[in-house]
Amino acid sequence: MELVVNGTRTPVAVDGAMPLLWVLRDVLKLTGTKFGCGVAACGACTVRLNGQAVRSCVLPVSAVAGQQVQTIEGLGNPAGLHPLQQAWIDEQVPQCGYCQSGMLMAAAALLASKPQPTDADIDAAITNLCRCGTYQRVRAAIHRAAKSGRAA
Repeated sequence: MELVVNGTRTPVAVDGAMPLLWVLRDVLKLTGTKFGCGVAACGACTVRLNGQAVRSCVLPVSAVAGQQVQTIEGLGNPAGLHPLQQAWIDEQVPQCGYCQSGMLMAAAALLASKPQPTDADIDAAITNLCRCGTYQRVRAAIHRAAKSGRAA
């Protein structure tokens, strides 16, 4: 089957039932997407599928064949950080950092659909768990990125 990950078409020879998370991490060596719970509850494994935030730990790879998958590795580029990544730094969001790639991908999906989200929009869209409790800084970073006008 063929996947389109971060804009690159890539053939993969795996069982179609294999979760997308493990294809990304173990087959494609894109280890920015993290394993957290394995039941789609924590959000550490969040990636974007056709622009929407999805939990990759429970998504069979066969369900995404030929669709656009974006991981944290595809959010910024060598020329510069994505506005969300810069806002994360400016607001000092990460502590341990484990959940951050999933949080960033969920935030990117939110800003793509709602360029100027309210606090309620952020709370509804960002359901990822953070053991360090950086939720207030996450909210501030999303608002900062939204103000940049370049976050979609």
